Amino acid sequence: MASQQDRAQLDAKAKEGQTVVPGGTGGKSLEAQEHLAEGRSRGGQTRREQLGTEGYQEMGRKGGLSTGDQTGGERAAEEGVSIDESKFRTK
Repeated sequence: MASQQDRAQLDAKAKEGQTVVPGGTGGKSLEAQEHLAEGRSRGGQTRREQLGTEGYQEMGRKGGLSTGDQTGGERAAEEGVSIDESKFRTK
């Protein structure tokens, strides 16, 4: 855990607009960045639990193929990449 002085320095940097906590982008204070990072992490974990690990990986594969003018599904079909959407199960 950071000391009180370290936290004060990090808070000052955060108020200047710097990201001091990984995943805390957009937070205006150290505490806000900590909360943002925790929520983003928990959101990904929840989605993985809903879809299952294999479904979550397939979703990432499909999303990684998307471009500004094509969805991941369109590009996968165009390039012959198989995406197994049956793995996108929900509990």
